[in-house]
Amino acid sequence: MNISDWLRHAQAVLTASGCPDPQIDARWMAEDTLGMSRSELKFESDRAITGAQQAQLDAMLSRRASGEPVQYILGTADFMGLRFHVGPGVLIPRQDTETLVEAALIAVRERPGAPAVLDLCAGSGCIGLSIASLAPRAEVTLADVSREALEYARRNLHELGAKAELRHGDLFAAVGREKFDIIVSNPPYIPRSELIQLQREVRYEPQLALDGGPDGLDLYRRIAQEAMGHLKPGGALFLEVGAGEAGAVLELVKSKLPCLEAGTIRDLNGIERVVFAKI
Repeated sequence: MNISDWLRHAQAVLTASGCPDPQIDARWMAEDTLGMSRSELKFESDRAITGAQQAQLDAMLSRRASGEPVQYILGTADFMGLRFHVGPGVLIPRQDTETLVEAALIAVRERPGAPAVLDLCAGSGCIGLSIASLAPRAEVTLADVSREALEYARRNLHELGAKAELRHGDLFAAVGREKFDIIVSNPPYIPRSELIQLQREVRYEPQLALDGGPDGLDLYRRIAQEAMGHLKPGGALFLEVGAGEAGAVLELVKSKLPCLEAGTIRDLNGIERVVFAKI
């Protein structure tokens, strides 16, 4: 069997299994297993696959057809032009969240000196470590209540060669009385009743990183309530929100913070994805 044969077979299997992106997922698995780039895969599609390679590819294909996210199978996810290690126990970075990082990066670059940045609910570290990598003068702290997630963040910190501190704890309890120039967070925001309806791939991800309480806003209430005690003068808060949640979260934030400016930012799909407040 050659590369082209296996890709056709994989796409057919994944299509039949209900995979939403069969062509992309088949290509990613082939690139990873064969150590080839996208262009190499295309122009060397008649190259024969060894028996060992086919066995590895078929094992990955079986896992993907059962619904396991391709990022867990590969062990990595790309985000903000960087590669992050992921696996069961940590949320998979998504392109939607790049809107949050881009907004925070603008705020970091507007601050003089070495702005202190806190990434709450850090998970894999994709938000905070992207900021640390792309704006290295920032002093970044990552906090999460999950020790398992923090182990992924620790590995990503070392792999990226970034500079950041990792803290374990429930929201602001992880940082004591420390204050920051910028607080950024992508907290759990899916209403609990909707968890069972999620795409099968998403249900592989940790419920702790998804469950936002009865209305999806539990963590936002807590962050809004406590953020003022952890923001320096002139500081800013940036929150990712779920589709349709921006208005409610914005009102929560405005009711708890003396905002000089507050509003929302839309993602590439036109969805209000980020709520921000500057004090």
